[in-house]
Amino acid sequence: QVQLEESGGGVVPAGGSLRLSCAASERTFSSYFMAWFRQAPGKEREFVAAITWSGGTTYYADFVKGRFTISKNYAQNTVYLQMNSLKPEDTATYYCAADPSPLDYYGNYKVPRMYDSWGQGTQVTVSS
Repeated sequence: QVQLEESGGGVVPAGGSLRLSCAASERTFSSYFMAWFRQAPGKEREFVAAITWSGGTTYYADFVKGRFTISKNYAQNTVYLQMNSLKPEDTATYYCAADPSPLDYYGNYKVPRMYDSWGQGTQVTVSS
């Protein structure tokens, strides 16, 4: 497992932007499949975005396409989630996840239990 630490959450008005960061503890992070999930109170954890170890392929949930962008910075062992045009329904705790397996190859990258490493989460609140 790799240790992950999220940051960048906060309170923003609808239409605003935030950039979340996920710092990983190990250099081997570069070979991990990385993803962002979110969980609102009373709801299940849901997939938001993912990126392959090479950074060459990204995946997004339909409800964030065109608004969120996931990226990797290998030099800083960090994955980012740039969130634009935020909506009140984006309010949730956002979690970073990682796994050494190519989860997109197996078609199950949207399933939370497939990831072996998780961060503690960062709260995002979008006011209307």
